[in-house]
Amino acid sequence: MSDPRKDPVPDDDETRPKRVRKPIGWSMISILVLVVVSAALVWRRDGIDGVTEIFMHDVSLFGGILPRVLAGCLLGAFIAEILPHEKVSRALGPNSGLKGLLIGTAFGAILPGGPFTAYPVAAALLTVGADFGATIAMVVSWTLIGYGRAVAWELPIMGTDFTLWRIVLSLPIPVLAGALGRLVYVRVYPNGAPDE
Repeated sequence: MSDPRKDPVPDDDETRPKRVRKPIGWSMISILVLVVVSAALVWRRDGIDGVTEIFMHDVSLFGGILPRVLAGCLLGAFIAEILPHEKVSRALGPNSGLKGLLIGTAFGAILPGGPFTAYPVAAALLTVGADFGATIAMVVSWTLIGYGRAVAWELPIMGTDFTLWRIVLSLPIPVLAGALGRLVYVRVYPNGAPDE
C-alpha cells in the first residue's frame, strides 16, 4: 500500500477545483459604506469642491498603482502555472513539517518587492499546494525579515548592529507563526477548507 504523503499531487485540473472569488464580499461592502460616510462628511464640511479634489487625487494615485497591481497579479498567475504542484506540495505542503516552515521563512526573507509582489506570490503558493503554515511563515518572514527593506532602509538609517540583532531576534517568529497557523487550520478545517 502506498503512502499518500509520498505520492505526488495529481496535475489533473479536474482533481484541483479552481477557487471562486466573489468580487463583492463583506469587506468590500464595509469599505464602500465607509467611503460614502466619509464623502458625506467632507461634502458637508468642504462642499462638492472638497470631494472632487480628493476624488481627482485618488484617481491619479490609482493610475500610478494600477500597473504595479497588474504586474503583481500577473506574476502570481504565472508562478501558479509554472511551479510544479507536486514539488511545491512536497516542500511546502501540510506534510512538509519543520522543513516546509523553514523554506517558507527563507523564501519570504529573500522575496523582493512590496505587497504587490508578496501577496500574489503567496496566493500562488497556496494554489499550487503550499499549506497555510508555510505560506504564513513566508508572509511573516517577508514582513519582518525582508532583506530588501533591511538593506535599502534599515541598514543605512539604523546601523549594522541594530539591523543584525533585529533580524536574528525575528528569525523564530515566522516559524512559530507558521506552526500556529497549521495547528489552527487543522482544528478549524479538519477536512480541508470549504472552498477546496
